[in-house]
Amino acid sequence: MTRIQDDLFEAVNAEWLAKTEIPSDRPRIAAFDELVIENEKRLAADMKALSELSEQESPELTQAIAFYKKAGDWTTRNADDFSAVKKELDKIASLATFEDFKDSLADIALHSQASLPFSFGVQADMKDAVHYALGFTGPGLLLPDKTYYGEDHPRKQELLDFWAKNTAELLATFGMADAEKLADQAVAFDGLLVESANSSEEWAKYAELYNPIAVEDFATQVTNIDVKAFVESLLGRLPEQIIVFENRFYESFDRLIAPENWELIKAWMLTKIARKATGYLSEEVRILGGAYGRFLQNVAEARNQEKHQLDVTEGYFSQVIGLYYGKKYFGEAAKADVKRMVEVMIKVYQSRLLSNDWLSQATAEQAVEKLDAITPMIGYPDKLPKVLSKLVVDADQSLYENAVKFDEILTARHYEKFSEEVDKTEWHMPAHMVNAYYSPDSNTIVFPAAILQAPFYDNQKQTASQNYGGIGAVIAHEISHAFDNNGAQFDKFGNLNKWWTDEDYTAFEKKQEEMIAEFDGLETEAGKANGRLIVSENIADQGGITAALTAAKLEPDYSAEEFFKQWAEIWRIKASTEYQQMLLSSDVHAPGKLRANVPPTNLEDFFEAFDIKPGDGMWRAEEDRVKIW
Repeated sequence: MTRIQDDLFEAVNAEWLAKTEIPSDRPRIAAFDELVIENEKRLAADMKALSELSEQESPELTQAIAFYKKAGDWTTRNADDFSAVKKELDKIASLATFEDFKDSLADIALHSQASLPFSFGVQADMKDAVHYALGFTGPGLLLPDKTYYGEDHPRKQELLDFWAKNTAELLATFGMADAEKLADQAVAFDGLLVESANSSEEWAKYAELYNPIAVEDFATQVTNIDVKAFVESLLGRLPEQIIVFENRFYESFDRLIAPENWELIKAWMLTKIARKATGYLSEEVRILGGAYGRFLQNVAEARNQEKHQLDVTEGYFSQVIGLYYGKKYFGEAAKADVKRMVEVMIKVYQSRLLSNDWLSQATAEQAVEKLDAITPMIGYPDKLPKVLSKLVVDADQSLYENAVKFDEILTARHYEKFSEEVDKTEWHMPAHMVNAYYSPDSNTIVFPAAILQAPFYDNQKQTASQNYGGIGAVIAHEISHAFDNNGAQFDKFGNLNKWWTDEDYTAFEKKQEEMIAEFDGLETEAGKANGRLIVSENIADQGGITAALTAAKLEPDYSAEEFFKQWAEIWRIKASTEYQQMLLSSDVHAPGKLRANVPPTNLEDFFEAFDIKPGDGMWRAEEDRVKIW
């Protein structure tokens, strides 16, 4: 039997690890996923019951249910002749030359299902978070991360081959001639993009990617399309600058998006349309369309029709379903208790910042000001985004045709926001999602209702120490993101703005390197951890567990054993090797076992609680313990 002194994760979760099976339609099972699965069952039953009613509690829910019913009408879906998809494919297939493509850019972006081989997106301006900026990136890659394209990657060729074969089958299903050639051309274009794409490690340092370019200078660099005309067609006016997030792609644009590559680009766009459509069509095409994703993650079977029906509906109505869920299942007592825990955690952080032994008083006071300005949002939002009122289901159109119409409405709204001020009260996660987040550009922390359940939180069956080891650590984790390697570069207003002294930030960078070194190269069953990719989440985990432990100690029934055991329980996970390999290369979070085992070893209380000594598997010498917040 594994001892806690040797492996906290294995010891605490031994019974669960032995008995729990990964569901056949999932790549993993974890504490988070168990709640997701229960929520799916609950919502599927609710949606079915709501489908029997003639009237819903809101117009948005009425449309969500109408779309849900269309998604579950398999008789109609299986009889679809794919004419609507063929119409979308024809829009691109009819473009004979690169000049045709250039002339059609605005129409493609605003009125088609095609993906462009570059992206202009509206988001809060990192240096002026009250207003929106126009960002520019490349189109992304077919494989999960740039590292997959290395010649020594064991899955590179088999994944590209499978994608091409699967995509050719889809194109043939839609009546496309030369389907295999088109798929191969798409893979060839993807290969041209690799060198210019950001790696996951580069994306993880998102605060460093902000590169504003004056529109005139952008148009001088990018000459193969009429940038100014295209951008004006999207926004209704020209912005003063464009924020470039992928510099290599920007610099390589005219070489990549060029007449000599048009046939490859065209093929790539056709495959994107075909693959995007599959979730709204017949059962046979739905299963075929998901085959690559299942192969990539080693998932045995597709999600059943009932789960798929909910998935598809959530694609457009997740906030509507989330608001329904929050109002029905989230109580005011739980909201008040979690709000209290947030307030306690912020006070703990204030104390820790002011007593920190490596920050100057000036920087510590600035940090406390930022902390005081954090806005917590708990449970579910007060209102839905207005654009959802425009998503009205047409009973005479197919599920796919309705999705096409909704995409056009949402795309128009996306670019329309550029002329408005940023709504910092808007939620970017529905209330029924088992997750939480910190938003640096609004300095907000959001805790959806769905995560406020056992093992994270239960105000009836779990002790205070268990709740702090669960949701308390998650709350403090999100607060810690305000002071991780990215969040620390944003001020209390959400602007990318240096508020540290030079000496303090240099010291902080040294602390970051210590955290990177602590995780870098750690072995997992799927490979080695990349300390640089996961540093921001590891800083947040360490800050989270440290602050939550400090808060737990204030409770009269404090138990260190309960606290650390609960911490290990919330990170329990089993996953396919292929899925783990994908996350090791692309996910900014450490594997669950490392999240459970490493942060406690930086805390003296952990060693005292379980009498851990030199020679034990969990021992870490005092001089090797990383302490930041």
